[in-house]
Amino acid sequence: MGPVVVTDVPRAAAGQIDELAGFGVATVHEALGRTGFLGPRHRPLHRGPRIAGSAVTALCWPGDNLMIHAAVEQCRAGDVLVVTTTSPCTDGLFGELLATSLKSRGVRGAVLDTGVRDVAELAGLGFPVWSRAVSAQGTVKATAGAVNVPVVVGGQAIRPGDVIVADDDGVLCVPRGDVSRGVAASKARLAKEEESRAAFRAGELGLDRYGLREKLAGLGVRYLTAEDYAREQA
Repeated sequence: MGPVVVTDVPRAAAGQIDELAGFGVATVHEALGRTGFLGPRHRPLHRGPRIAGSAVTALCWPGDNLMIHAAVEQCRAGDVLVVTTTSPCTDGLFGELLATSLKSRGVRGAVLDTGVRDVAELAGLGFPVWSRAVSAQGTVKATAGAVNVPVVVGGQAIRPGDVIVADDDGVLCVPRGDVSRGVAASKARLAKEEESRAAFRAGELGLDRYGLREKLAGLGVRYLTAEDYAREQA
């Protein structure tokens, strides 16, 4: 398609996005059938933030952050900026100045399939960032890419308007069409987890609650005394 900036991206309902943020990455990931996780390489720059927002995507050339600047204009309050490049790059495409601009627009955070810099300044600003690398390597602004087109990050397809959930456990993409299902399934999972939590507090074991003794037996696991084990090893 060539260089393009798409301006009219549909977004999920704000209330449902906020609910997903409250559930967190692990719960939503499990509730939706263990899909959408970007993997362990995208880590939070600073611990603590838990966010969700509509994805605004920026596809850049390696070492070039021109399209991030173009993407900032397309961001609305409640969005999350998602940045990737046409080939692998860990240069510091994003830093404190861009974060300042995004924060002024009410953007909730940024997810970068590249590098980030100005770590201390970003901490002071309180702007959440998840990235693959930290790098002082600078960039140019020379080559056109695209804004608000489908991208692939961490093996996951991310479309503009999909919901990004991010916290200390990593980053998750929830397709916009799955948001309602994600909210309902996450509520059900939390209720089930609370029942298990109460049972564990009362002393019940996961082996019994989840029927794992039968599974172990079916897999051929035997229980031996230390004496019997030593005799078999002799």
